[in-house]
Amino acid sequence: MTKPYLTIKESGNYTRIIKKSRFMTHLARIQSEDEAKTIIDQISHDNAKANHNVYAYVLGDESQIQRASDNGEPSGTAGNPTLEGLLNHELRDVVAVTTRYFGGIKLGAGGLIRAYAGNVNNAIETIGIVTRIKQKAVTFRIPYADLEPLQHFLITHHLAIAKIDYGVKVTMTLYLDEDQLNASLTLINDFLNGQFSPTIGQSEYREAPYPFAKKRE
Repeated sequence: MTKPYLTIKESGNYTRIIKKSRFMTHLARIQSEDEAKTIIDQISHDNAKANHNVYAYVLGDESQIQRASDNGEPSGTAGNPTLEGLLNHELRDVVAVTTRYFGGIKLGAGGLIRAYAGNVNNAIETIGIVTRIKQKAVTFRIPYADLEPLQHFLITHHLAIAKIDYGVKVTMTLYLDEDQLNASLTLINDFLNGQFSPTIGQSEYREAPYPFAKKRE
């Protein structure tokens, strides 16, 4: 099995007040460094009166690009904790920008690390994570007598039914993981005693909710 492609469900924000300072974390998907920089510049412009606009982003897979900036906070207390939050959740192609409006109470190095790390973790868990899975649509027809037994079989083997159409026969569509396609087709063929003539579609990425690898403290 290949390593799952994890990213955030959608762009979003999370805000928390810590000792009168307001921390606002914005998360967005990115496809390039230029896109990441555009988002960082826009948030920084929109929050020009903020004390800090800390950012971090991860881009790509094996030769992953990683960038982080403390943006005026003490070295190592803001950008790196933000980056670690993204990496701990194994996210790809995501930028995080945390805007801080200082409330007058200093947090100290440890407090800043906890604040920035905690905010990005809370933002990720609030927005949600999805896994992008490369799949193929598989469509086939079966007699009505096979429908209920096949449904039970597919549930048992964690093969999700995408669509069922009822006509002279039942037309069923499944989305099967590409890296397990042949094995899944063999399972279904054996269950149907060889009475299985699927039409296989093109590869496409589909998204599904993904459980969190890390829990916030």
